Amino acid sequence: MRITMENIYKAFGTNQVLTGVNFELVDGEVHALMGENGAGKSTMMNVLTGLHARDKGTITIDGKETYFKNPKEAEQSGITFIHQELNIWPDMTVLENLFIGKELKNSFGLLKVTEMKALAKKQFDRLAVSIPLDKEAGNCSVGEQQMIEIAKALMTEAKVIIMDEPTAALTEREISKLFDVISSLKKAGVSIVYISHRMEEIFSICDRITVMRDGKTVDTKAIPETNFDEVVRKMVGRELTDRFPNRNPNLGETVLQVKGLTKKGQFEDVNFSVRAGEIVGVSGLMGAGRTEIMRAIFGLDGFDHGEIWLEGEKVTIKTPDQAVKAGIGFITEDRKDEGLILDFSIRDNMVLPTLYSFAPKGIINEKSEIDFVNMLIKRLTVKTESPDIAVGKLSGGNQQKVVIAKWVGIGPKLLILDEPTRGVDVGAKREIYDLMNELTDRGVAIIMVSSELPEVLGMSDRILVVHEGKINGELLKENATQEKIMTMATGGQ
Repeated sequence: MRITMENIYKAFGTNQVLTGVNFELVDGEVHALMGENGAGKSTMMNVLTGLHARDKGTITIDGKETYFKNPKEAEQSGITFIHQELNIWPDMTVLENLFIGKELKNSFGLLKVTEMKALAKKQFDRLAVSIPLDKEAGNCSVGEQQMIEIAKALMTEAKVIIMDEPTAALTEREISKLFDVISSLKKAGVSIVYISHRMEEIFSICDRITVMRDGKTVDTKAIPETNFDEVVRKMVGRELTDRFPNRNPNLGETVLQVKGLTKKGQFEDVNFSVRAGEIVGVSGLMGAGRTEIMRAIFGLDGFDHGEIWLEGEKVTIKTPDQAVKAGIGFITEDRKDEGLILDFSIRDNMVLPTLYSFAPKGIINEKSEIDFVNMLIKRLTVKTESPDIAVGKLSGGNQQKVVIAKWVGIGPKLLILDEPTRGVDVGAKREIYDLMNELTDRGVAIIMVSSELPEVLGMSDRILVVHEGKINGELLKENATQEKIMTMATGGQ
């Protein structure tokens, strides 16, 4: 399938999102689409698939002008979009999610459950995924939900698959398997639009790259004809000297100590500590228990036994409210459902954990609140026309900045970051890393859970590796390598 988009314009109210973009996709290619958050990448694909109507411009598919009225029409024509914000029905089973709207029925209208399970198993085997088909999707991790979405797309026999940050919540092993699937799809003539902020992936699997900036197409090149620095320069309009800032930590007293933390079936006998001014990275394969341990510390899910000590005192944390009062912030990996209230404004989301501090006598001091929000917007360079815009209207990366701002605003002693740069562009990643350095310079202790090994190696002072619910090893920054981390993550020593 050959797709050409020429001189596409799209505005939402007074906000001009696309201003004359051009894009071409040919049969059997993996075409990278890159740009900073808010550059218009997802909007352009939403225009292609009929979610948004273009204001101006031409879309040609196999030589014929074609405009879809909605995404279902696009899917019926062979174009499937796997969105960054996953389209999962949490109260339905994995099987029901895979076949929603495409159920197989016999002549009596009854579901062909056996046949559906066989088809689902075939796609999961293809992806080397093992998720019970009767499991409620809402109980699946973000990574598992991502694999469900990918399997769902593969089941449509699509000619074009648009993948928006498909590996953001996947482990190295799952990413490797996904790349194998992309390779086989390419050989079968399927075209992939690959939207990602991970440079290593782009240069590993893509044939061409189109770079966007501020709603415009900057350039399209074959991958062998460009390089990392050139792509970054075109994305951000400036040089970006180093991916990771230098760290010179000045470690203080122990802020957090976890002793024997156990929750049956999820993690067992977890022991570690974090000092003031330190970044402790937590690595491991999906399902190893990394996120579950952090949720227990923050009081979201609880634990069976064990102890949590803060600044030398044993504490009881059974709810997030108690955690916040104790000075703990938690940036969840699932920003859409747990990190933000999408219908609320940027301002309301940012002040949510600190609201009472602006109302000492029961009346909100609006000027102080606005000054506080504007300071956070400026500090985290959130791209927005106004703090009163609904946070759901922001790009994924800017939403992530709002989540971070919300917790930075409480002035935490300990900040837990679970996949802090998921879906964030290379320029914004550097801003987040710089902010992490600033926080540790002020004595904040940071735990960073990440599936990106370069990020773990680049920002951590120490690295804990989790395997099957246990901490299988600890590495100092100077001794850590990707090979050592992966060995421990798979159960080796």
